[in-house]
Amino acid sequence: MPDIRKDLSEILDQAEWEWLIPHVQREAVILVSMDLDLLDVGEAIATDNTSSVQQWIEGQLITKPSVTQVGKWNCDREKRFNTLIIQPYVLVQEIAA
Repeated sequence: MPDIRKDLSEILDQAEWEWLIPHVQREAVILVSMDLDLLDVGEAIATDNTSSVQQWIEGQLITKPSVTQVGKWNCDREKRFNTLIIQPYVLVQEIAA
């Protein structure tokens, strides 16, 4: 049986804001709160754990980036994020400055 968490940990990476812009434009970016573990969220999405995902959505712990956030990040194109690709989404989590 495949170890999804191990597989996801191998593709966990960092990206600059500049690299994420095309994904934001196609509305594929999901912003994950720093209160959550990015691997936990990725695993829940990959395994269709709808109860956890729904709970995070309702608690606004996973969201689409707001216009305000995108504007702020556009002013700092070198801002870095932890990233995890779960097709068709790109999960991102801000890295504290």
